Amino acid sequence: MVPAGSLAAIHIFFPDPWPKKRHHKRRLLQRAFVELAATRLEPGGVLHVATDWREYADEVLALLAQTRALRNTAQGFAPRPAWRPETKFERRGRRLGHGVWDIVFEKRGESRREDGDG
Repeated sequence: MVPAGSLAAIHIFFPDPWPKKRHHKRRLLQRAFVELAATRLEPGGVLHVATDWREYADEVLALLAQTRALRNTAQGFAPRPAWRPETKFERRGRRLGHGVWDIVFEKRGESRREDGDG
């Protein structure tokens, strides 16, 4: 119901990693969802994911890197943007000694933010 090219950003903070192998099919960030999300972003729009589950972070980074409509805004994981709100999941994770990984990809296309590789 969201029109194509209408979103400036999609933020997915601390999605459930469904850590058991048999539950991976329940993960939000899968090829079909990412491909659909990319169509809803405007050129230069951002898909930003943050997670405290390293295995999931690695999988999401690889998945987004394979999505032709998107390009990584960093070399690998992105630094935590100062404007990103700290969630209760992040606070809990940090308290337990977990790392937090931000993944920020941009929709390819005409954009003042892109260096002409779109």
